Amino acid sequence: MSRLAFIALLLTLLPGGAGAAPVSPASPVRLTPAEADSLRQVILKDRAETEEWLKSGATSYLATVQRVDFGGKPTLTVGSAPDNDVRIADRGVSAHHLAVTVTGDSFLVATVDPGAEFRVKDQPRRRSTLAPSGIGIGGVTLRLSHQRFPAIIVFDPKSPHFSRYKGLRWFPVDFARRYLLPLTPNPKPDTVVILSTRGNRRRAVRVGWFDFMVGPTRCRLEATRLLEPGVGENDISVFFRDATTGRESYATGRYVDPVRQPDGRYLLDLNLCYNPACAISEHYNCPIPPRANVLKVPIRAGEMDSHYH
Repeated sequence: MSRLAFIALLLTLLPGGAGAAPVSPASPVRLTPAEADSLRQVILKDRAETEEWLKSGATSYLATVQRVDFGGKPTLTVGSAPDNDVRIADRGVSAHHLAVTVTGDSFLVATVDPGAEFRVKDQPRRRSTLAPSGIGIGGVTLRLSHQRFPAIIVFDPKSPHFSRYKGLRWFPVDFARRYLLPLTPNPKPDTVVILSTRGNRRRAVRVGWFDFMVGPTRCRLEATRLLEPGVGENDISVFFRDATTGRESYATGRYVDPVRQPDGRYLLDLNLCYNPACAISEHYNCPIPPRANVLKVPIRAGEMDSHYH
């Protein structure tokens, strides 16, 4: 079964959920010409910086060269010797460099060989309990990824995948897709399953809904908070698909991060929607948008599909 066919199958299994009755849908934010010009420049600058990061950044999606899942193992070994779970051929990595153990929502990282060390924010360590984060050994970076499905992802600044770089594509900035709106709270916040591109069942709280107008069409998107280490109480996400999905935009769907405002409303700017990391690298475990978040209208704003697969 192809990857896209697998994702399509998963989408048919996702729960919907009617939720609370829709409130009056929000219309796009009104901007003065000066405000629109200023915001457009900020967005274009961010897009240029994102392309530069992807092209050569140490944690670029193109820098990933290996992913090893813990699966049922509590500990993974890291080193240059063939008997390691994560084998890294780097002169700065010793034969048996590290042992990484999952301890609840954290990782216990300890060196094994004498003289081995790892770096946390450029500070050398030999043993630490760390939240999901990145550490350095030799010339590479290891991401300690949790998501209730822990894994180690290896980033190499000399990754051969950098040769695949061909930039990114976005729809033109369109402020008719920028909204300031309330979150309609879920009267009975329930736990839902968010399936992922690696087949995992990730848990999230359905916190509420955003209602807004796209032209003459009333739209609703479900907001969730992933129940995973590193996700804050107020960190909510919107994973969605629309009429451009699989054509102009990435086949799995796109994400947008609502930003809470001082007055309690949220900024939902669809010009800032972006593709999941798995649009570029196979080494990520990305949420698949729930069936409830499939819009029938095209959202020609934000990131398009740059066809890295």
